[in-house]
Amino acid sequence: MTTLDSTHAEPAARPAAAARPLPLRVAAPLAIAAGVALLAAFPPYGVWPLAPVGVALLAAAAHRRRLRAGAGLGFLTGVALFAPLLSWTNLHTGYLPWVLLSLLQAGYLALLGAATAWLSPLADRWRWAWPALTGLLWVGQEALRDRTPFGGFPWGRLAFSQDTSPLLRLAALGGAPLVTFAVALAGGLLVAAAWRRHDVRRWWAPAAALTAGAVAVVAAGLLVPVGAAGGGPAVTVAIVQGNVPRLGLDFNAQRQAVLNNHVDATIELAARVADGQQRQPDLVVWPENSSDIDPLRNPAAGARISAAADAIRAPILVGAVLLGPQPGQVRNAGILWRPGAGPDLEQLYTKRHPVPFAEYVPLRDVARMVSKQVDRVRNDFVPGSEPGVLRAGPTVLGDVICFEVAYDEVVRDTVTGGAQLLVVQTNNATFDVAEARQQLAMVRLRAVEHGRPALMASTVGVSGFVSPHGRVSDATGFNTRAVVVRQLTLADGRTLATRVGLWPEVALTALAVAALAGAAVLRRRRAG
Repeated sequence: MTTLDSTHAEPAARPAAAARPLPLRVAAPLAIAAGVALLAAFPPYGVWPLAPVGVALLAAAAHRRRLRAGAGLGFLTGVALFAPLLSWTNLHTGYLPWVLLSLLQAGYLALLGAATAWLSPLADRWRWAWPALTGLLWVGQEALRDRTPFGGFPWGRLAFSQDTSPLLRLAALGGAPLVTFAVALAGGLLVAAAWRRHDVRRWWAPAAALTAGAVAVVAAGLLVPVGAAGGGPAVTVAIVQGNVPRLGLDFNAQRQAVLNNHVDATIELAARVADGQQRQPDLVVWPENSSDIDPLRNPAAGARISAAADAIRAPILVGAVLLGPQPGQVRNAGILWRPGAGPDLEQLYTKRHPVPFAEYVPLRDVARMVSKQVDRVRNDFVPGSEPGVLRAGPTVLGDVICFEVAYDEVVRDTVTGGAQLLVVQTNNATFDVAEARQQLAMVRLRAVEHGRPALMASTVGVSGFVSPHGRVSDATGFNTRAVVVRQLTLADGRTLATRVGLWPEVALTALAVAALAGAAVLRRRRAG
């Protein structure tokens, strides 16, 4: 009887399969497919369920591999993701900046691939922990990429692919890091489910349970309440998208025309208000670079903006390039221009996070040896030191400029400083509609994260309003002139994400480091 039972007993695992990674001829295409799946999750494609699939494919490809092989597979994923995702960076500056940036970002996924391979013994020993380990590694990788080098480049975070997903609602609890963790956790559940078939004969029941778990993680986002954090007064806000004569880097040579476009569009709005065709705005928002002629030093430019403010009878938040404070330096600023009074120098925000190699050139002499293109940046933009909290009558604005919307603390600092409305001033004239849509997805996450109405004002599009629920209204077209007006209800409370700030990311990253250390201990014991 004992012999019969042992003969017919199902083995728990296949030892040969359990010891091996996937064949390289399978793993390499999987790594490339992972990058393609991740790319398709982001705007303009927006197939958000593919983000967990991409995570799962990379995890499967790198599992049980040597560190070098894991890094190589992660690099393949990174190139497949970032090269097309960042293709808008080569539209007007040539291929070299795009190639260098894409390879740099792919390098971080190479680190992720190596870390995934390193943690394989933990994932094999405690299979139930594999999904969580996958989530921790992704958060840790993004925490590093968002800060290094030269302040980091957070474009392409998993969280920013979820603007239409139920997981977006998790931003109200723990910001972008928690959303990234949830996406990667779902991907970890998928790879654990697929690997059950690879390792176990009776695979279907646990695989089904793990797949259901991935679906449950995504569905759980629907249980998170979102909306305005606290109440506030209603205000009417106008976005003026003046457009530029020509897309490209030479928009700076069209400075007067760009300023005139925004002045004329605002005066036309004033005429519609006077005729009763449009509601009187309490605030008008112009985009970044709407006045690249310093209006504080050029009387003619200042007079034109004053004419627009006087006509609309509301303060205008102007995106301006200001000279100084030292010769050879400039500032990217948002300045409040009041009707009848002109510029309010106490309500001026200077961009805190200028973009390296685009707004300033670190290590200029070294960079020049790589490409003469760096000399296009003649004057270095100097960073501001204060959050963009501006008071415009009944409204307290949280102003961030262009790529700053991707940085968690830059946005949060405005909310903790009292902002009731998030404003993103941007200039997409040197990019394309894909970049603009990717940026708008970040605005949607920030609105949910902090329970604030938000808006994005672009020179050429896409501009629009975003509710605290993450819904977009009045989105404009690209490379067109448009004016949109909407009544918003301000918010002055704080979400849990606003209160806890960096701590979810710190905790998850610390756990990732602890897991890497634990894998080192386990590997040492096995070697001994």
